[in-house]
Amino acid sequence: MYSSFNPTYKIAIIGLGYVGLPLAVEFAKHFPVLGFDINLERITELSRGEDHTQEVHLPDLQSAIDAGLRSNAERGIRFSGDSGELSACNIYIITVPTPIDEYKSPDLGPLSDATATIGRVLKMGDYVIYESTVYPGCTEEVCVPILEKTSGLRFNTDFFCGYSPERINPGDKVNTLTRIVKVTSGSTPESAGRIDALYQTIITAGTHLAPSIKVAEAAKAIENAQRDVNISFVNELALIFDRIGIDTHDVLDAAATKWNFLKFKPGLVGGHCIGVDPYYLAHKAQSLGYHPAVILSGRRVNDNMGMFVANKVVKLMIRKGQKVDGARALILGVTFKEDCPDIRNSRVIDIHRELRQFGMDVDTYDPYANPDEVLQEYRISLVHAPEGTYDAIILAVGHRAFQEIDFSKLRKGDKTVIFDTKSVLDRQTVDARL
Repeated sequence: MYSSFNPTYKIAIIGLGYVGLPLAVEFAKHFPVLGFDINLERITELSRGEDHTQEVHLPDLQSAIDAGLRSNAERGIRFSGDSGELSACNIYIITVPTPIDEYKSPDLGPLSDATATIGRVLKMGDYVIYESTVYPGCTEEVCVPILEKTSGLRFNTDFFCGYSPERINPGDKVNTLTRIVKVTSGSTPESAGRIDALYQTIITAGTHLAPSIKVAEAAKAIENAQRDVNISFVNELALIFDRIGIDTHDVLDAAATKWNFLKFKPGLVGGHCIGVDPYYLAHKAQSLGYHPAVILSGRRVNDNMGMFVANKVVKLMIRKGQKVDGARALILGVTFKEDCPDIRNSRVIDIHRELRQFGMDVDTYDPYANPDEVLQEYRISLVHAPEGTYDAIILAVGHRAFQEIDFSKLRKGDKTVIFDTKSVLDRQTVDARL
């Protein structure tokens, strides 16, 4: 049944964000790659050799583009928003976002749309590999039926599927795509072997072939749920120790002297993975009649940390005799992590909204974030730079640039409250920290 399979891989990467672009650039070193995205502005940007996500080395991107421009190119990359061009490929790797909706339920809209797009060009012998985060069973229960319906082909007879969860860590220049072990899987033993071999061409850290697609899907879900639960534990400790009146980091430093203590740190939990993936796992569990108490309780704790920070700042202001209504506040950082432009699922917005509800005038400054994206996503207009003095300053993201700020020029003497959510500033200069 593999007689129609073309051994010369022509790879299409669907979705060119933080996950898809690095993958496309790496595969382009070995194969002809078509980078596809429905965002035509993104296609134009990448075609110019530019990348606002800062996830790839620009010379590598340009080299891949140049290689793709050669006639009869055996490797290199082309970018397109024309779905008709996808028909020339035989391996499709889907890396579109899988967010949650306002009810904390999986939003499979982008994934379903991308799957239908591929189904319309799918041919005998083609492979469809998913990297987007999903719940265990989603590939075979949701995506495969769409592929069969739109293509008219039969699963595991005419076409094959795989799942290889992304492990991109935005902003991390050490643990990059090729240096992280890649979990792979396939819908049949033979397809699993071919998919694993495909990824071995780019992953220098090696691959781990999971026994099934469901196992690979579950592995992705639990690796982030585990981190979420661990962080929620220390966040809850921070809430307790705040009431006791002791510093959480002092307690963690003392406890970490034991050899088997896991030293997680408290903080805001956002981003495209840790703050989202546990809901996918919980969704699957609840569909099977099981309520995941630990996972969801951890989510509740982490989702409330922004509100805690804002309320703590207000209490400190009142203690210093400040009038809260009409006070000026400065929030430093809006991205979900330090030294990274990614604003997806940022929990800094919770601090901003809560302070606004107290009647405060809030400036938000982040030199890494795209102001247009922040305005569109959160309806917050970033300031170009802090201006004047403030009654409260919250360091919400630990950008290196913020550690060089002269806070004496921004504060109104000792009356100003400074809250350090990342515990990166000199503790003698702050009023409180997580």
